[in-house]
Amino acid sequence: MKKVDYIVVGSGLAGIMFCDVLMQHNKTFIVIDDDSQKSSIVAGGLYNPVVLKRFTPVWKSKEQLKLALPRYKALEKNLKVQLDYKVPVYRLFASIEEQNNWFLASDKVGLSDYIKPEIHQIENRFIKSDYGFGKVLHTGRIDTNTLIDAFKNELRNNNQLVETSFDYDAIQFNESDVAYKNIEAQHIVFAEGFGLKQNPFFNHLPLKGTKGELLTIYAPNLNIDFVLKSGAFLIPLGEDNYIVGATYEWHDKSNKTTAAAKTELLDKLKTFINCDFKVVDQVAGMRPTVIDRRPLIGQHKKYKQLYLLNGLGTRGVMIAPYVAKKLFDFIENSVEIDSEINITRFSNYFPWKVVCRNA
Repeated sequence: MKKVDYIVVGSGLAGIMFCDVLMQHNKTFIVIDDDSQKSSIVAGGLYNPVVLKRFTPVWKSKEQLKLALPRYKALEKNLKVQLDYKVPVYRLFASIEEQNNWFLASDKVGLSDYIKPEIHQIENRFIKSDYGFGKVLHTGRIDTNTLIDAFKNELRNNNQLVETSFDYDAIQFNESDVAYKNIEAQHIVFAEGFGLKQNPFFNHLPLKGTKGELLTIYAPNLNIDFVLKSGAFLIPLGEDNYIVGATYEWHDKSNKTTAAAKTELLDKLKTFINCDFKVVDQVAGMRPTVIDRRPLIGQHKKYKQLYLLNGLGTRGVMIAPYVAKKLFDFIENSVEIDSEINITRFSNYFPWKVVCRNA
């Protein structure tokens, strides 16, 4: 029987950043993952402290960025890869009204550090920019694909990754720990993304799941080195490749790409650029979104060895380090989890039921 402090289920952003906290505190762990959830892999990876549709601040953006950016820098050093690309974000204005709203927003609490009352002009004949741009400060892109690949390779090299589906019925509950097959652990943290819907211990929680699709285009004439936000995001990847995204679909819960999403993104893209381009890739995944747009963090009501780290939504690269630390501090130091992200806020959402052979 192998003994560890933690079993972590899932190796997307949530699982990786929780493992990062564990390593900082010299905790032992095993990760179990079957690569079924794709939200982190298909993410654009932007960190942007402003909601650019409404010019409002992202929830706890200052606290999130203060914690997240040093952690990604440390991971770059440990994994020997580049993850953090300091890319500016420009919001393309569609009217005088949007310009005025930008100026008003620059005085709001939580926004003055990130947007300035300026209209930028960028000379590029392939961008339709009659009303100019607003620039967001302290932005960038985390290469989530590289992070996940490099981190999982590190886990494999250290014999810390079990690449198979998690069997909930195989959990044996003891007085102070749990046994799972040939592993004995003090705690299990479920960081499964939309896979939560199959988890009998936590699937009563209102995780909606929102399907997102992204395109990658090759546009050799566009020549921009910043993120452009209009009807869609346009994110430079280098070598004239750009991500176009993303769609929001609430009914289709598959990871399959669709012609409808491709058409939607191309239609939006053509409203603000007018150069030739070629679609070179399309990907899809389920975002773990929650009805109140806040994460799902906490401890099982009955089985105290079980914990949840989920619901990161559309801004995972910013929020994952923040909530991973919150959960660790709760487990190890009894620091209470904020009520707005604690799963106890949904304690009456459904009758508490667990259907599991060994529970």
